[in-house]
Amino acid sequence: MENVHGAFRDECARLDDILRTLDEADLDRPTPCPPWTVRDLVAHVSTGAGRLTDMLAAPAPNRAEVDAAGYFGAAKFVPEVDSARVDNARRVAGGRPDVAAVAVAFATAWRRTDAALAGAPAGRLVRTRHGDPMTLTDFLVTRVVEVGVHGLDLAEALHREPWLTPAAARVVADLLAAGRPVPALLGWDPLTLIRKATGRTPLTARERTVVEVAGFRWLSFGG
Repeated sequence: MENVHGAFRDECARLDDILRTLDEADLDRPTPCPPWTVRDLVAHVSTGAGRLTDMLAAPAPNRAEVDAAGYFGAAKFVPEVDSARVDNARRVAGGRPDVAAVAVAFATAWRRTDAALAGAPAGRLVRTRHGDPMTLTDFLVTRVVEVGVHGLDLAEALHREPWLTPAAARVVADLLAAGRPVPALLGWDPLTLIRKATGRTPLTARERTVVEVAGFRWLSFGG
């Protein structure tokens, strides 16, 4: 839990700093997550980063039934859920007219979560908005994924170098690889694994062959 919490804090603090450097034109840039603009995508990330505040204030379920990998199952990506996710982000973004409002909203969301986590007991269970009973640690892993992977999308939209923090990269890469070592022949660092496994960078023919021969499998969002 301590390592995942640290990764969440590091990645959110990095994005917090980035948002304060944007100008108004940046907010309307298209992203690799259409139809979202930068403004929309940050609204989505802000909502995700802030979810734990209410979850920790609610009664805990009796037992965990879903882990971090299971959270990203196919049910989260059916058309109606995906459409609601897109529409909600655009609605929330519409209430944040400028860079200052966008930055403050994100800072407020993640810092409230950070404070709530500091007071959470070891072994705390939570229930997600989808009804999934999970350990707090597993759900927090999904928050690191949301902030870290969408941070790559924002970096691309803003034409900046990726700012993924080392701690967050380790958490996300470990989830995607299910804790298994990546075949040495691939020569991938955590950032490359994340880009390849999430489809943000396509596999080369050689990489595809190495993956198939090694029988290496990674988590596929929605699979």
